[in-house]
Amino acid sequence: MKKPLLLYLKGIAMGGADAVPGVSGGTIAFISGIYEELVDSIRSFNGEALKLLARKDFLGFWRHVNGAFLCVLLAGIGTALVLLSRIILHWLVHYPEMLWAFFFGLIVASALMVGRKISRWKGFVVLSVLLGTAFGYAVTVVAPAETPVTAAFVFLSGMIAICAMILPGISGSFILLLLGKYEYVLGALRDFHLSVILIFGTGAAVGILSFSHLLHWLLRRFHDLTVAFLTGIMIGSLNKVWPWKETIETFTSHSGKVKPLVTRNMLPFDYLEVVGREPYLIPAVLLALFGFGIVMALERMSGGVGSAEDMAD
Repeated sequence: MKKPLLLYLKGIAMGGADAVPGVSGGTIAFISGIYEELVDSIRSFNGEALKLLARKDFLGFWRHVNGAFLCVLLAGIGTALVLLSRIILHWLVHYPEMLWAFFFGLIVASALMVGRKISRWKGFVVLSVLLGTAFGYAVTVVAPAETPVTAAFVFLSGMIAICAMILPGISGSFILLLLGKYEYVLGALRDFHLSVILIFGTGAAVGILSFSHLLHWLLRRFHDLTVAFLTGIMIGSLNKVWPWKETIETFTSHSGKVKPLVTRNMLPFDYLEVVGREPYLIPAVLLALFGFGIVMALERMSGGVGSAEDMAD
């Protein structure tokens, strides 16, 4: 039971990461040693899998798609998304400084761990890191949009967000934030709005099955360049999760809530005077160190999970 339990815990960590803007569940999968198996398992939903189903060879289909691995991992992800959605929404409203500091520590450690997967630091690899950093920063300064809540757009949001969720360094939740659907989807999970969850989940399934083939090809053919670019994205995304921000412009959502549109980072020492909120500097630093330590602990446990056949053994 040790290997499935560890995989379940890694799924919980992925789900927790995917629930917050700026943190990627793909990063957790990468540093915990299950990333390539995850991508390969998703890719296995192909023509051969359909043939096995057509022949009613359910055991063969289960083995072909690495069913034990995916079910245990998805159970952990689902558990985290359901349990953490209410907590995260509460902390985002009442203690954003401490929550973002925790995420900041997670991302710093994740960038270091993912960067260690690069085998050769050559000229083009360094350039790829710089390009990734520029791209990551550019994405963080794009203002969240106000978008429709139609079924078609929720489906499209699921397709786009899931592609980011399995990429180390790109947060699917942040993409949802840019699409104006972060609180909407998280609220649906909290309140068990099954219609929204099913539409979003169907879009995610279509997106991940399509995107996994491209991602697999990039990692096989251009591993170091791809990982370097993703490392850069994580470095650039630190701009988004800096805990102390001043709101410059706001907008009113479709539900009538006033939300930040444009913000700027500031030093914690100026935060109380300018924003009028307690910076919680010491708790924030401690939580950032705690987040950093969690990633390091996951890295040390990364050798513990094997394939579905190993789990069956």
